[in-house]
Amino acid sequence: MENSFALMENKINSTLYSVCASLIHAPEKDYWLCRAIHFSYMENMEWDDLRYFLAVARTGSLSAAAEKLRASPSTVSRRVSQLERALSVSLFDHHQTGYTLTDDGTDLFFQAETVELSVTDLEMKVAGRDRQPEGHVKFATAENLANYVILPEIARFKARYPGIVLEVSTGIGSVSLSRREADLAVRLSRPEQGNVNIRRIGTQRFGLYGSPDYLSRQQREGRTDFDYIVWGEEFAHLPMMAWLDRMLMGRPPALIAHSLYGQLVAARAGLGLAVLPCFLGDPEPGLRKVELEGDMVEQEIWLVIHRSLAGSARVRAVADFMAELFAEKRALLEGTT
Repeated sequence: MENSFALMENKINSTLYSVCASLIHAPEKDYWLCRAIHFSYMENMEWDDLRYFLAVARTGSLSAAAEKLRASPSTVSRRVSQLERALSVSLFDHHQTGYTLTDDGTDLFFQAETVELSVTDLEMKVAGRDRQPEGHVKFATAENLANYVILPEIARFKARYPGIVLEVSTGIGSVSLSRREADLAVRLSRPEQGNVNIRRIGTQRFGLYGSPDYLSRQQREGRTDFDYIVWGEEFAHLPMMAWLDRMLMGRPPALIAHSLYGQLVAARAGLGLAVLPCFLGDPEPGLRKVELEGDMVEQEIWLVIHRSLAGSARVRAVADFMAELFAEKRALLEGTT
């Protein structure tokens, strides 16, 4: 590993020299800021301080940066202050609404991102050299896929690969594979950019679901203007929201719920109809699928791996298991069980 770290130091220094060289004819402030980074700061190889700086710059707060880095806010503040002292510049303005970059901070941000990409690229190449399926693998996916499709089967994976420690990240926002926030991911949209290998491993179909009591009541009263449970405005880009807008035709929804499980519970309670993934709605005994004319919404499911890790035995083991699992769950995911 000593050779790997020496190689990493050389690549960081090379990257910084390149950035500095590109600024020789730039404004004097920019050139000397870059020189300060290299000679006053990087001689000590305090790459972590740049990571803390980037986290605060991206999140705008110490607490959010601390959560992202799994550190305390006081540690984040100390490391940023340490960087400011090393460079003899102020990087942030602190307001009630959070932290904003100063002009010097903005200059450093773009240069630091160049260094970050260089470091993570090298880390991935080193990590991708393992040949035994053991070690730590970071995997990201949507929360409902994790909870209802993947995690119930992880005991099988652990029995097959006891030496792999799997870390599962879930959430609405996509993690960045290029910044090593995950080694691989299962996503519901095809990546359009990035140094990644992608593979389509399935399709997630949706259905329209309501409680038996609600549907019986609608039928008895002869009503065809169903009540609908919808997402919030921040999810307006989702394909199921466009479908619901057409169904509502300007009418207000019965309920706005910001999670799929919340929508399932509301539909089960008889508040109206919800558009749910078939793997959630079909097995639920308190719901009944409404037959529709025409096709319902569907989303392709993609397995995404950073290209530098494609040869890693441990990452390949997780990827192969996910492909196998989604093939097994095809009927459930497509609502054909």
